[in-house]
Amino acid sequence: MEKFKHIRIPKDGKRITVKNKKLSVPSNPIIPVIEGDGIGRDIMKACRRVVDAAVEKAYKGKKKIAWMDVYAGERAYELYREWLPKETTEAIKTYYVALKGPLTTPIGGGFRSLNVSMRQIMNLYACVRPVRYFKGVGSPVVHPERLNVIIYRENTEDVYAGIEWKKGTGDAKKVIGWLNKTMKTSIRADSGVGIKPISATGTKRLVRKALRYAIDHKKPSVTLVHKGNIMKYTEGAFRDWGYEVATTEFRSKIVTEQELWDKYKGKMPKGKVLVQDRIADSMFQQVLTRSAEYSVIATPNLNGDYLSDACAAQVGGLGMAPGANIGDYIGLFEATHGTAPKYADKDVINPGSLILSAVMMLDYLDWDKAARMIEKAIEKTIEKKTVTYDLHRQMKGARKVGTSEYATQIIKNMR
Repeated sequence: MEKFKHIRIPKDGKRITVKNKKLSVPSNPIIPVIEGDGIGRDIMKACRRVVDAAVEKAYKGKKKIAWMDVYAGERAYELYREWLPKETTEAIKTYYVALKGPLTTPIGGGFRSLNVSMRQIMNLYACVRPVRYFKGVGSPVVHPERLNVIIYRENTEDVYAGIEWKKGTGDAKKVIGWLNKTMKTSIRADSGVGIKPISATGTKRLVRKALRYAIDHKKPSVTLVHKGNIMKYTEGAFRDWGYEVATTEFRSKIVTEQELWDKYKGKMPKGKVLVQDRIADSMFQQVLTRSAEYSVIATPNLNGDYLSDACAAQVGGLGMAPGANIGDYIGLFEATHGTAPKYADKDVINPGSLILSAVMMLDYLDWDKAARMIEKAIEKTIEKKTVTYDLHRQMKGARKVGTSEYATQIIKNMR
């Protein structure tokens, strides 16, 4: 058994392992959990109550999660005098599946972002964000129910690699000087400079995961979103490498958009997944005006960040937007919003994002019965117009409740 400084390993749980390139999940898996900063304290308590209740009701006591508290952010700094202790990332690597609340990134040196650091340290290369509508939630669009997408966003490269130099520094002058002299560029001397790496390795493993999901779940299409008309050797390459993976590794399962028209005269053959691509700025219009035409979306890092938030806005905001960071085996499931410190410990925030992220976690464990139970209970709770303040202000005749009461109502509505 592993030895940790501040982490206490539950005695009533067993470790998830990998067998034959798949997760082997015991009936009492140990799940590391990072409570989070700010509102994390409120929403994580609510989330764990809902998940435990669903697992108990779905499996009649035959399955149970053994939660194991691990630390990052403010609580970690109190215990370890560091924001992201090594034993936290080692615990998640060891136990494979974890749940995480929102974290504050410390001001000053050290970490550009705790979230980005965790993704890079554990090689969690796919940020997965499903966006769907729950009937009754207020929306700025006429037909929010038409949007039902799952976004696979590359998680380690692009501008998020954090390779940049501040204007006026010696390093910036050196980079600009070399580029202008050697590569014949014309970068102004008073510029900050950043590097945007997009690799074949990073792209292919991301698109591969998106394609596998689409095939396994019988989704109609995978759309590669890029700005390759301008950034031809980074985002344009993302598009090309994506098609390469599709046509070489999944040839019998897919049809490209060009093949659809050239070979099949626009009629999609049964049992195939359509692989297509869209320019990023056009896609922002498409998810508003033709949202029903899209299913699985694969994007470079920055495009995926923008697009997933824009989609979430159509279905009730970030309070209804779950997310996960997934590698080959490790899955770190998290709320997609921030810590909202002014609302911390006030029991008012919508825990929906974190609860729906836990639903993704249950699906990852293949505990789909409990996952569907939570989704249906959320639907029922919203249908009864019992919601937190963020949804209350968008709904007529709704009853406003706090974080903990909302969780209680969801549990009551489980069937």
